[in-house]
Amino acid sequence: PHAIRLEGDLTLGGLFPVHSRGPAGVPCGAVKKEKGIHRLEAMLYALDRVNGDPSVLPNLTLGARILDTCSRDTYALEQALSFVRSLLPPEGGEGTCPDGSQPQRPPPERLVGVIGASASSVSIM
Repeated sequence: PHAIRLEGDLTLGGLFPVHSRGPAGVPCGAVKKEKGIHRLEAMLYALDRVNGDPSVLPNLTLGARILDTCSRDTYALEQALSFVRSLLPPEGGEGTCPDGSQPQRPPPERLVGVIGASASSVSIM
């Protein structure tokens, strides 16, 4: 639920503590303006600058999938695993449609790197 996705030829992942750690039983707490939102905005600004200058990456655009770590290592691990899951085939194989044709699936994301996280305990995960 805490994600931003921008389409592009190549995708950069981002893991930022947009929210603070939540109380027991709740992964996310209040929004972290300085340490979370500012970092998120910095990445979006950099992508906008790179994509806006055709001399930097001619004929390519950078996209992004930015996920919130909620300043919690276990939640960040779950979020980071979603990068890996997006590259795996669906459970149970490809299957078939009711008319017998093969399902049309979007091509896998071309994730080329991940930026973040800000805390060592989260990055280790």
